[in-house]
Amino acid sequence: MRLGTAPFVRARRRVAALALTASGAYTVVALYQFGLLRRVPEPRLPGLDADRVDASGEAYGVLTTPDAALGMVSSALTLLLAGMGGEDRARDRRWIPLALAGKAAADAVVSLILFAEQVSRHRRVCSWCTLAAIANLAMVPASLPEARAALARHRASAPGSHTDQERLP
Repeated sequence: MRLGTAPFVRARRRVAALALTASGAYTVVALYQFGLLRRVPEPRLPGLDADRVDASGEAYGVLTTPDAALGMVSSALTLLLAGMGGEDRARDRRWIPLALAGKAAADAVVSLILFAEQVSRHRRVCSWCTLAAIANLAMVPASLPEARAALARHRASAPGSHTDQERLP
């Protein structure tokens, strides 16, 4: 991964950088939700109020735990999927790029739902949560090309799908 030059390695690095960005944003919120910070540091701009959003009941609703901790676990899983497998995992371990794209899509949907909830229920948003949501959304297009290649290889290797001469290597 570190020195890889295969076509999809750059996109995997992009996903890794975005997952680390989301995790960093969740870390700031977690510091507040666990009582290690008195206030969430964020710019004083209209529409931003991380303290209100991140102290709400919804922020502790799943598993009765701070949702930032869940976001950090989710980002770590995405980072793991981005790093797993060799350079040509779209051929060798097709399930990994497909799992990464599915995970990225699920995270994007959850991010949109949580953003909409912040706007509709609190009339404010958390800047750090918004940063994490943007990172989660950006992971989708970064993960799709490798997933498409993995799916194409899967279809090409299915019995009766192509003649032996047409099969992908």
